[in-house]
Amino acid sequence: MSDAIRVPSLCVITDRRRLALHARTTREEVTALEQFVADAIDAGADLIQLRERDLDARMLLDVATRAVDRAAGGLVRILVNDRADVAVAAAAHGVHLPAHGAPTAEVRTLGPMSWTIGRSVHSIDECAVERDADYLLYGTLFESRSKPGGHEQGLEGLRSAVAAAAVPVLAIGGLTPARARACIGAGAAGVAGIGVFLPEGHEPGALGLSRAIAEIRAALIM
Repeated sequence: MSDAIRVPSLCVITDRRRLALHARTTREEVTALEQFVADAIDAGADLIQLRERDLDARMLLDVATRAVDRAAGGLVRILVNDRADVAVAAAAHGVHLPAHGAPTAEVRTLGPMSWTIGRSVHSIDECAVERDADYLLYGTLFESRSKPGGHEQGLEGLRSAVAAAAVPVLAIGGLTPARARACIGAGAAGVAGIGVFLPEGHEPGALGLSRAIAEIRAALIM
């Protein structure tokens, strides 16, 4: 496995459609996405997951390559969701795998030893069996727009996940600064989110990147 992720870690996950509400073309969405990623790097995110599953591979490669260039010399790691081929081509810092994606050990052979590889998990059993990833992304913890009406795991579920896992666990779902503090108290190695980082006013709970990162970072170290 790669060097351990920063603990506690703050992971920003992208969603260009929720970000660029008034975009008329994919190109306009991508322009907004690239600015968002650049701002997340400058604001001090630890991990940035490019979660753009339906984006054309060429466009995703361009976004990832420019993000890696922007992040050069800093501590932030740029991860591509699922697309290990794009991560390799962009010289990204790693890849984030969905729960039912390719085996972690298999994906690790595709990139450098320094790769950071994460995996989404949704049950205690999944936490217990995954030992090859650098971190697990566990949720949905609280109800969120990304996973509306789902089965929320809550803090008790998070505690059980942390106890079962052999690697650090990041919490996702309905992230707020107060919930971030509670997640760390429950044993999480960090938190991840989408909505809270969107521009203020885009949707309920959105704080904007700079404010969200600053407030969540303060919550993580208290």
